Amino acid sequence: MKRSKGKPREDSKQGFSRRDFLKGASVAVSSGLIPAERAKAVPPEAAIHGPGAVPVTLRVNGRSYKKNLEPRVTLLDALRNHLDLTGAKKVCDRGVCGSCTVILDGKPVYACNVLAIEAEGHDITSVEGLPHGGQLHPVMAAFVNNDAQQCGFCTPGFVVACKAFLDKHPHPTAEEVEKGLGGNLCRCGTYMGVRAAVLEAAKATKGGNANA
Repeated sequence: MKRSKGKPREDSKQGFSRRDFLKGASVAVSSGLIPAERAKAVPPEAAIHGPGAVPVTLRVNGRSYKKNLEPRVTLLDALRNHLDLTGAKKVCDRGVCGSCTVILDGKPVYACNVLAIEAEGHDITSVEGLPHGGQLHPVMAAFVNNDAQQCGFCTPGFVVACKAFLDKHPHPTAEEVEKGLGGNLCRCGTYMGVRAAVLEAAKATKGGNANA
């Protein structure tokens, strides 16, 4: 059959177009060469593979929790979805913003970057564990005094990071505070208030160890 004159087909150089492929596939299904049920998408439940839940014991804020968790569950998801400790926020989920910061054996970590099974046997402190005796931790109080929060999504991670920072640097300078909290981001831009809060809390806690 002769092709009408005019603009040549864009796929003429390729010899086999996407349209040709789709036509051929539909013919194969309709003719029975490919069973129709195999041409359908695989159900989501059939596509799930991997190990099932295993017993995991997490020691958070001085209390032990025993849960059955899949090995792929992050510490952040374990805290929020299984322990109902929702202070650490799930924002970037990429280990970038610091909103999910918790303290693991005295060191600040991104909970979204740690698997729950990796945290087993370690001491975990979340923002819920900082108040003591019904009183705000000095870092928390300093955040209020210096208006260091706006929308609040970054605040729990900043508070925990500040606590961990002061534990290691009892008498920081403003420059050290800025550098030490570089792993936490605030979209609202409350950095000046955060830095002022850390310096105020340093005087009150002498290193952030009050109510530790």
